[in-house]
Amino acid sequence: MSVSLRGRVLSAASCTTARRNSMRVACYAKNRRGFAVPAASNDGTLPLKGLKVLDMTRVLAGPYCTQILGDLGAEVIKVEHPTRGDDTRHWGPPYAPYKEGSGRTGVGESAYFLSVNRNKKSLGLSFQHKSGVEILHKLAAESDILVENYLPGTLMKYGMDYPTLQKLNPKLIYASITGYGQTGPYSNRAGYDVMVEAEMGLMHITGSRDGPPVKVGVAVTDLTTGLYTSNSIMAALISRGTTGRGQHIDVALSDCQVATLSNLASSCLISGDKDEGRWGTAHPSIVPYRAYKTKDGDILFGGGNDRLYQLMCDRLNRPEWKTDPRFVINKQRVAHRLVLDNLIEAITITKTTQEWLEIFEGSGMPYSAINDIQGTLNHKHVLARGMVKDMDHPYLGPIKMVNTPVKYSESKPSIRSVPPVLGQHTDEVLREVLGLDETEIQKLKDDGAVQ
Repeated sequence: MSVSLRGRVLSAASCTTARRNSMRVACYAKNRRGFAVPAASNDGTLPLKGLKVLDMTRVLAGPYCTQILGDLGAEVIKVEHPTRGDDTRHWGPPYAPYKEGSGRTGVGESAYFLSVNRNKKSLGLSFQHKSGVEILHKLAAESDILVENYLPGTLMKYGMDYPTLQKLNPKLIYASITGYGQTGPYSNRAGYDVMVEAEMGLMHITGSRDGPPVKVGVAVTDLTTGLYTSNSIMAALISRGTTGRGQHIDVALSDCQVATLSNLASSCLISGDKDEGRWGTAHPSIVPYRAYKTKDGDILFGGGNDRLYQLMCDRLNRPEWKTDPRFVINKQRVAHRLVLDNLIEAITITKTTQEWLEIFEGSGMPYSAINDIQGTLNHKHVLARGMVKDMDHPYLGPIKMVNTPVKYSESKPSIRSVPPVLGQHTDEVLREVLGLDETEIQKLKDDGAVQ
C-alpha cells in the first residue's frame, strides 16, 4: 500500500510512529493519529477528541451529522469547492454582514450555512486537479471517519469510493448519505428533503384536515438523516474498537423517512388500511389533543389519558364533563371529537393565551402556546437551558448561535469555533496535517488545486 503526493511515495509498512519525516510528510503507522486516543489525553469532556473526520458533504443532512461529531470533540475538516464552497453559502438572505476592517467583501455569511457548520475547518479544494485528489487520498489515510453525500458512483472516478479507501485505510468508517441509497431502482435519483417528504409519505400526513399536503416547516428528513448517520457512526466506532475494522455506512433519506413514520407506519402495516390523512394539530387517536383558538391566538392541550382529561375539565371549570358518558373514556371522546372540541373552543376563545397559560400553570396538564421562532429563541426556558450561545466571529463580529442540545453529567459538548469562511483553514490543514511547506502550498494554489 502506498500513497503519492506530488512525486513522493510513502509505504505504510515503512512508516514509523513519528508525525513527520525529514521531508515534513506525515507517516502512516498502524497507530497513527486518530486510531487510538490515549486515556491521559482525553478526560471525557469531549468524547470524540482525537478523532479526525473528513467532511465531504454539502447542504444539510451531511453537515448536520458532522456538526454533531464536531460538537462532541472530533476534528472536522470540511472539503469545499475552492470558489463556490458549500451550496448553502449562497442560500440567503439573511446574511451576517462582514464587519468593517475584516478584509472580506460581499454580502457576508449566510445564516443557513452558519446553522450547521460550527466546529469545522474549511479546506478549499478542487477534485479536478490530480494534486487535489492526492491531498484527499492522504487526508483519508489520516482520518477515522469520512462522510460524503454524492450520488452513488460519483467519487469512484477520483478513487474516493469506499473500496479504494478501505484498502488505503482499513480502519476508515465511511458514511454515504444519499436521497435513495446505494441500491434500489431510485439509487441514481437526486433527492432533496422535500422530494423525499412527498415520496415517502410525510407530506401526505402533514397539514390541516381538509387542506392540501404541505412540507414540514424545517427540512426534517434531512435532519433525521443527519441524526441517524451520526448515531450509526458512533456504533461503527464501537464496532471498530472490537474488530479493528472500519466499514461502509449506507444512509438514505428515503429509508430514514420511512423509519420515522413510526406508529403511523405500524398502524398501516397492522391494519392493512390506508392512513387517515392529515390531522393538523389534532391526533387521530387522542381527544383532546390539538390547538384551540383563544382571544388573541392559540393554546394546545394534550389529554393523553383520562386523568389528564379530567385535569383539563377542572381548569376549564367544567367538572360535569368528567362524568358525561360521551367523554368519560378516550374511546368515547374520539367518537364525539367534534362535539368536545367545539365545547372546549367555545371556552378557550373567551380569554387570551397568556391568561390560559396562567390558569393551567401547575395543573400537571400538558399545554402550551404556539410561539414563532423569535419567541422561541427568547423563551425563558430556552435561555435557561443555554440553548442560545453568544460567539465572536473573526470576520462577522458577535453572533448568536443555537447551542448543542444534549446535557451530560461528565462530557461537555460545546461550540468551540464558529463556522469557517471558505478556505479559512486550507493553509493550516496542508501544513499541520499533511506537512507541506509554504512553497508547496503556494504551488497548489497557483495550480488552482486549493484556495
